[in-house]
Amino acid sequence: MQALYSYFQHEKGDIKAFERDLFKNLDKIYELYLYILALLVDLQHVSMVKIDERRNKRLPNQSDLNPNLRFVNNALLKSLAENPELKSQLEKRHISWQNDMDLVRKLYMEIRDGDLYKNYLALPSSSFKEDKEFILALLTEHLSEHEVLHSVFEEKNIHWADDSFVAFNSVIRNLETFEGKFELQPLLKDEKDDLEFMSNLFTKTVMYKKQFEELIGRHTQNWEIERIASMDMLLMEMALAEILYIPSVPVKASLNEYIDISKEYSTPNSKVFVNGVLDKIIAELKQQNKIQKAGRGLKES
Repeated sequence: MQALYSYFQHEKGDIKAFERDLFKNLDKIYELYLYILALLVDLQHVSMVKIDERRNKRLPNQSDLNPNLRFVNNALLKSLAENPELKSQLEKRHISWQNDMDLVRKLYMEIRDGDLYKNYLALPSSSFKEDKEFILALLTEHLSEHEVLHSVFEEKNIHWADDSFVAFNSVIRNLETFEGKFELQPLLKDEKDDLEFMSNLFTKTVMYKKQFEELIGRHTQNWEIERIASMDMLLMEMALAEILYIPSVPVKASLNEYIDISKEYSTPNSKVFVNGVLDKIIAELKQQNKIQKAGRGLKES
C-alpha cells in the first residue's frame, strides 16, 4: 500500500524502481525483527550486570548474594545469545542497542517490577516450555505495546511505526518453534510465494488502474472519482487486483483484508464505503463470470 501510494504520487515514476524500493523496505522490516531479538539478548545482559552490581555492593544482603537466576538462565534467552547466525546478522547489519542502553535498562527495571516477571521467578520449577511462555508473554503483553520503544523504532526508521506489528509477530512466530535450540527464521514464512504475491499485487494494481477506476466509477454514481478519498481508491484498486488477478486468494479474504486496512489508514467512514462499493463490484464480476480462482475450495459460484 505504501509503495503504491508513493508510486501514484509520481506522474512518471519508474515501476521497476518503485518495486525494488518495495523489496528494500521489506528487508528493513527484517532489520526491525533482528532489533527485537537483539533487545531480548541485551535485557538478559542487563539483568546479569544488575546481579553482579548487587553482589559487589558494600553491604550485600542474603538476596544480593543468592539471587534468583531464573531470568538470566532462561533457556530461550541463552540460546538466542549463543546463536551464531543471529550474531552474524547483527554484526553484518550493524544492529546494536549500545547507543540506547538507557532505554534497555529502563525496560528491564519495568519488567523486573512487573507481576509477569515476579510470577515467573516464583515458579516452583522451570522448563523449556515455561521459559518460552514467559518470553512470549513478555513480547505480547509488554514490549510490543511499549510506546517509548515504538518511538525509538520510529526514530531509526519512519516506516517502523507501521512495520512493528509485522516484526513482533514474526519474532513471536519464530520463538514459538523453540524446543531447546533457537533457529533464526526468515521474515516470510513462504518467501518465494510471498515475494511473488507482493510483486503481482504491485504490478497488477499499476497496470489495471484505469480499468479499476472505471469499474469503481460505475458503482459510485453519486460520487465523482476525484472526491473519493485517495486512500479509499487505492485500497479498492488493490482489492480488485487481488480478486481478479491473483487466483490463489479467496475473494472473502481479500474483501475482509482491505476493509480492515481501511479502518486503520483511511477515514472513519471508509470501512462502510469500501465494503459497500466492493460488494457491488464483486456481485457484478461474479455475474459476468470474471472471477477465476484456482485451488481447492476457491472456485467462485
